[in-house]
Amino acid sequence: MTGLSFLIPIALGMGLLGLAAFLWSMRNGQYDDLDGAANRILIDDEKDDWREDGE
Repeated sequence: MTGLSFLIPIALGMGLLGLAAFLWSMRNGQYDDLDGAANRILIDDEKDDWREDGE
């Protein structure tokens, strides 16, 4: 029973810490552009630079 008196506040503290981290990431724009990173990996800019130099 004494273990629960330690574990419940620790669990609540970890939950609040996770919630604070999530809110911090929302305010800093971590979830603003979810598709941009996926699309940027498909764009091959280096290949276009090589063609311009080769001609």
